[in-house]
Amino acid sequence: MKRLVTFLTGLLLVVSTTVQAEGRNPDTLKVALLPDENASKLIQRNQPLKAHLEDTLGKDIELVVTTDYSSMIEAMRFGRIDIAYFGPLSYVLAKSKSEIEPFAVLVTDGRPTYRSVIIGNRDMGIESYADLKDKNVAFGDQASTSSHLMPRRELMNNDLKADADYKPRYTGAHDAAAIAVQNGNAAGGALGEHIFNYMLEDGRMDKSKVKVLGYSDYYPQYPWAMQSDLAPALKKQIRQAFLTIEDPTILENFNAEGFVAISDSDYDIYREMADILGVNLAQQ
Repeated sequence: MKRLVTFLTGLLLVVSTTVQAEGRNPDTLKVALLPDENASKLIQRNQPLKAHLEDTLGKDIELVVTTDYSSMIEAMRFGRIDIAYFGPLSYVLAKSKSEIEPFAVLVTDGRPTYRSVIIGNRDMGIESYADLKDKNVAFGDQASTSSHLMPRRELMNNDLKADADYKPRYTGAHDAAAIAVQNGNAAGGALGEHIFNYMLEDGRMDKSKVKVLGYSDYYPQYPWAMQSDLAPALKKQIRQAFLTIEDPTILENFNAEGFVAISDSDYDIYREMADILGVNLAQQ
């Protein structure tokens, strides 16, 4: 009996080691979309992506939208999602807590980078960054890159420090920050330029009520990342599935011209920026 137990224990160890070496290869992949808009609309809009991944990977795909950036990071941390579309800062936060790897980044206007736009309320007489001094400035989620980290750096470059020179207010989403400015609930605000343009196109933003004060520098775009414990062959398939997307319907949903490969080191600039701004990534 003792020999049998020893044999079975050894067999289980061999099986476990083999599975770990080969990695996970689930029948269904859970793919999380960035929660910066209405969840049902995001899932509906991304049905073409779902179909593309199912056809390319030969697996069932479940699209997921978490309640906010923090819950998405935690879902990745505890393995509840396999692939995720992150904002750059939320990726950096997730990477600090999880074994994940970025593999693709979207390309817009011929570059894999993007920027923030800082806007002001016209009725309040906000015509420049200087007019934001001692006023409320609306940002999106604290873990947002283009609606928090990037514009904060831009304001600091123009001698405006959060709390000391203006009062930061967090609305939870890009569009909410813009609406706060438009409605006069904040003197200024910031969001991703691409989302601002969406809002102008669909009529949610009225240029007669808001003024563009300026833009941040360009920084690396939103990355797709996956769990590192997936099977190597599957990870290769996933990379190729994204890097070869040509369907205009899929690309339009991301305001992208395509996707290119990315690595973790490309996001070191955000880690440096957080350090300069005094943003404690461990507490986000």
